[in-house]
Amino acid sequence: MITDNLKRFREKMDAGQVTTGMGVSLSDAAVTEAMSGIADFFWIDLEHCPTSLESMMSHLIAARAGGTAAIVRIPSGDVGWIKRVLDTGAEGIILPQAQSVEEIRQFARSCRYPPMGTRGFGPRRPTNYGRFVGQEYLDHANENLFVAAQIETIDLVHQMDEIVQIKELTSICIGPNDLSGTMGMLGNITHPDVLDAIRTIATKARENGLYVGSGMGVDPVFANTLKDLGVQWLQVGGDFEYMMKYAQQLYDQIRN
Repeated sequence: MITDNLKRFREKMDAGQVTTGMGVSLSDAAVTEAMSGIADFFWIDLEHCPTSLESMMSHLIAARAGGTAAIVRIPSGDVGWIKRVLDTGAEGIILPQAQSVEEIRQFARSCRYPPMGTRGFGPRRPTNYGRFVGQEYLDHANENLFVAAQIETIDLVHQMDEIVQIKELTSICIGPNDLSGTMGMLGNITHPDVLDAIRTIATKARENGLYVGSGMGVDPVFANTLKDLGVQWLQVGGDFEYMMKYAQQLYDQIRN
């Protein structure tokens, strides 16, 4: 079932707090256990990492025990990925690299049980292994699952008015690097045109009651820029980046 961890995550944003989270790419669940209570949420990445579903489940268990919301970015919108990730107990799910409004609509509907959507029935951990069942579980899942679509193309920015009307969505998530790439300036995420596109996404989403998130690297300056543009949940880098950057700073201080 969806835990109070996700509820607290949403309550922070509802209260106007910007939330910060860690990308999870390493397989060891000790990563999420150690960071629980520091991060507001975990972004478990299956798109760009070799993380298995078994490792993902271990991260979900550790996050739940540590009191931290866990959101999983799947590799694609294939319904097989959606079912396996949700039935393993993800509290939230992110669709990357969406290419059309219809793809987002089908993804969002695949995350919700009928009559709200088309999600197939076969939960395991979400029902606490069969202890939480019936209409109460179905209503709970439909109401509380955090469903996010990542906007990473300028074409979809121009279609935001249609995207924000998809009622099965909970959130819009921004992919600044890929967005900049579709604008002919890959990696130039602080270009005024890219920032204007991000502002458009955030403004239209929030005006229609959707949360706004973004992926990014370890960059507090850009994080604050996104915050000023209306982004509410920020995946600010991830596990291996934290280790590398802190180790580099520590060693440099000692060596110098």
